[in-house]
Amino acid sequence: QVQLVESGGGLVQPGGSLRLSCAASGTIFSFNTMGWYRQAPGKQRELVAALTRGGSTNYADSVKGRFTISRDNAKNTVYLQMNSLKPEDTAVYYCNAVFLGEHWGQGTQVTVSS
Repeated sequence: QVQLVESGGGLVQPGGSLRLSCAASGTIFSFNTMGWYRQAPGKQRELVAALTRGGSTNYADSVKGRFTISRDNAKNTVYLQMNSLKPEDTAVYYCNAVFLGEHWGQGTQVTVSS
């Protein structure tokens, strides 16, 4: 059973930065894909960034150039570095892993507000 635990969310002013972490119970190098999704109130969950086992990345157009997904295989952790945050980035952010099925973390709240 894969378990994912997110951390690093919080309240930040527009233009600020946050780094989200997702600690996995398994060996993330073996995961097909790991990614970050977000869901704002009243909206559907959407892909923010994804990282394949081979190292390819994919970003939502709205975050390209501002967010960076990365991983530390030794720590079984995936990160989402978020810079130049905007109020529209406010959402619950979920970690996702694809490995013998799809797995989700519990989510972490990110609020961008002055």
